[in-house]
Parts: sequence; C-alpha cells; structure tokens
Amino acid sequence: MSEPLAANDATPRPVSGLLAGRDTLDGAGVRLRRFIGTGDCLQHDPFLLLDRFASDNPRDYIAGFPEHPHRGFETVTLIFAGELEHRDSTGRNGVIGPGGVQWMTAGRGIVHSEMPRQRQGLLHGLQLWVNLPACLKLCPPAYREFAAADIPVETRAGGIRVRVLAGSSSHGSRGPITGVATDPILQDWSLPGGTGGREPLPRDHAALLYVVAGSLQVPGESAPVRLPTDSVALLGGGDEMRLKGLEEDNRAVLVAARPLGEPVVRGGPFVMNSRDEILQAFRDYQADRLAAEPGDGEV
Repeated sequence: MSEPLAANDATPRPVSGLLAGRDTLDGAGVRLRRFIGTGDCLQHDPFLLLDRFASDNPRDYIAGFPEHPHRGFETVTLIFAGELEHRDSTGRNGVIGPGGVQWMTAGRGIVHSEMPRQRQGLLHGLQLWVNLPACLKLCPPAYREFAAADIPVETRAGGIRVRVLAGSSSHGSRGPITGVATDPILQDWSLPGGTGGREPLPRDHAALLYVVAGSLQVPGESAPVRLPTDSVALLGGGDEMRLKGLEEDNRAVLVAARPLGEPVVRGGPFVMNSRDEILQAFRDYQADRLAAEPGDGEV
C-alpha cells in the first residue's frame, strides 16, 4: 500500500547521482565508509562529509575518536545500534543509543571526543557534516542530543513509520532539532515490503537518501532506480521525495538542506571560506584559543 497521489501531482525528485563510498580509517583507527568528502564527491552543498560506521568487530571501532578540534561547520550523528559517548571543551557530555541523534555546532571552535560505550557487539551509525554560512562560522559552539523517545514517530499508510528528527513533515510533526541556518530536514523511514511513501521537499534544498537496510525503488531520470543497502542517492530537482520498499523490511534516512553557495576551503578538521581563515584556525588551536571570542587574546 502506498500513500495516494495528490490531484495536482508534484514532480518527483529523481536520482541525480549514486555514491558507493570508499572504505577508510578515521579517528584512532575506526573503520568506516565515506560517501561525501572523497574524490568521488567532495561535497554536496551544504553537506561536507557523510560517513557510515558499522561493525560488530570491536577492533573496528573500539579506539573511537579521541579529542580533536573543529571550526566552521556542524555535525549530526545518528545511531542505529550501539552507544556513543560525546564529551567536549564546553563541558557538555552525553551518550546516545539506538535511535538517538546528536547535533553539534563547532562554530568558532570546539574540541570533542566521540567514544563507543560498548566493548562488544554492533556499532552502527552515520555522521554528517553540514556547512555554516560565513556569517555564523565564528558563532559560539553548541551541543544538543536527543534520545529515541524524544523524536516524533508517524505511522503512515501501509505501516510505514517516519521518525522526524529535524524540520517539519507533511503529516504535521516537527523534529526536536531546530534553529539551524540551513533549514535541514532529517527523517528516518522504515517501510514494509511493497509499501511506498512520499515527502514534499523545498525545491531549493539539496537532498539525499541513505539506505540503512533492505533496498528501495526511487524515481530515476528515465526509469526507476534500485538502491541497495549501504548506498547513497543524490536527488535532483523536483517537489518531493518518493520511495518504495522492495524487501521485507527496509529503512532509509532522508536528508535535505538549503545550499549556501559560498566558497569552501578545508584544512583537516576546519572548514572556512578562505585559506587565511584556515591558517588562523590552526594558529588559534595551537595557542589554545580556538573557541575564544573574536579579538580575544589578540595584540
């Protein structure tokens, strides 16, 4: 069973690109797959990086991500299985488990760690980096976390379940993540086999789908496209996302946000608009004033 089409049917957003990702190591040796932030896809404005970590072998994740700095963007981490602990230089800390989400604004600077809480078992999640506009790159750092119980869940036609983490859904739910410059939409979809769903999206938003489990059918430019588990589809222009579950159980994450259209200059853990700003970030970090108010400590 699928959701009915509107009388004046909207234009579906077709797949404009498929990302298989590249296996890599990050942190203190965590094995992950990088979909955005590699030579295949350096960015998808405003998305700077998309990593998937998934293993039931502790050697692949147990060393975690010890203390490291960031400036100039935001990170969002979703956990599907296992537990991850966050601690940062502002004194904030917290643990998210299955169904939980963290949203961290690095702003002018933050030093944080992300460490697995379990010693064995499956750790599975996503981390996405979202750019900040130039006018907010030096804003105060911030951290928010929400457990699964804090996130609205919609039950739609055919038993489809949609968890609304950010933005407002077409069925009236509003996610707990608010006040973000890029106006993000973040939804976690679970679809029984044979069911189909749809979600309106602003035409000016960049959008993508990540398949957590099962496989999906989504519109293509000329024919439907099948998306297997652990794949990413970039969505082209149109009014709404459409998808259909092809296996017994299917799960996908929908992400959309407003592009910034600004220069992007990367320097390791820092993302700014110019090379001079990157060099300043390194100087500030080395001088232990990464999160200082602009002008503080300068002579």
